[in-house]
Amino acid sequence: MDTTPRSLATEAVHAGREDLADLGLHAAPLDLSTTYPSRDVAAEAARLDEFAATGARLEGPPVYARLDNPTVARFEDALARLEGTDTAVAFASGMAALSAVLLLRASTGLRHVVAVRPLYGCSDHLLTSGLLGTEVTWTDPAGVADAIRPDTGLVMVETPANPTLAEVDLRALAHSCGSVPLLVDNTFATPVLQRPVEHGARLVMHSATKYLGGHGDVLGGVVACDEETARGLRQIRFATGGVLHPLAGYLLLRGLSTLPVRVRAQSATAAELVRRLGDDPRVTRVHYPRLGGAMVAFEVAGDPREVTAAVRLITPAVSLGSVDTLIQHPASISHRIVDPGDRQAGGISERLLRMSVGLEDVEDLWNDLDQALSTADRQPARTPVPAAR
Repeated sequence: MDTTPRSLATEAVHAGREDLADLGLHAAPLDLSTTYPSRDVAAEAARLDEFAATGARLEGPPVYARLDNPTVARFEDALARLEGTDTAVAFASGMAALSAVLLLRASTGLRHVVAVRPLYGCSDHLLTSGLLGTEVTWTDPAGVADAIRPDTGLVMVETPANPTLAEVDLRALAHSCGSVPLLVDNTFATPVLQRPVEHGARLVMHSATKYLGGHGDVLGGVVACDEETARGLRQIRFATGGVLHPLAGYLLLRGLSTLPVRVRAQSATAAELVRRLGDDPRVTRVHYPRLGGAMVAFEVAGDPREVTAAVRLITPAVSLGSVDTLIQHPASISHRIVDPGDRQAGGISERLLRMSVGLEDVEDLWNDLDQALSTADRQPARTPVPAAR
């Protein structure tokens, strides 16, 4: 493989595909096999023993889809190159990826997690509920060092945060972590805008469903990390079965090739919408990270639910990172599972809307937002529906 340094845009197109010309191929192959022939049983047994002992990727032909898949491996290699890590391990979803990290750390007796709010609502719920036998201490970035205990196995942060887009100084936070691994959810920024390992993070997580896929048609998660951590994650993935489907791996690899182009174009449109929203009296506050990006959050004077009901071009839906623009009300949807008091403490107000800006023309998007904001401004505010208990 050519080791000449290349730009991120070039890496995005070519990473995971370097061997295709030698194979006589142009597009990456899609391997849908669940099992593979194995005539040398003794050799297969030795390879399986090696995986059980080390978690290293199997050398030679595949054995079974829950162990490894060639198409998924291409996506893992490509994402690791973009994030600047030794390797990456892909999972069926972002939540499966986070679960595997928590299980891996707990397996060594380190069940305590220090986390900074806000996080994605289901990540918050998984940590708070203790469903995987973990215990969490919530703190602000300045309190991380004091919150670390002898049994702390992980510090977790999302920056820019979901949904407020709050940012954290990753280099300072990594210093506060000491020897405890720092996991950064990089879903919103992507490696186009931020590579957390360059600032001291040990693990980088993505809901690959979002920007990495980029078209709203694939579910997946991935952790970029060092090889030692990856070996444990592969063993967790094999044992729990949270594998990424090969078709999803194929779509994600294809999505990476246009990731820099999409993110930069979406970010330019988002910045212009932020400027207009900031000047609009119907909007009381706009949240947008210094880092930039395609995510925008804003608070409205009217009823935010009327805004989501009134959009026509923009899709009122959860998720983000697609080529089309999406908008949702976090207190009702993505962060509904978080206790109302914790939502407020994390800066998630009842009037906050989160928008994922797509690739549409900025004038068309603004016209749709303009009419939706006017509709909301004319409607009397409704009483929020209390969260279910």
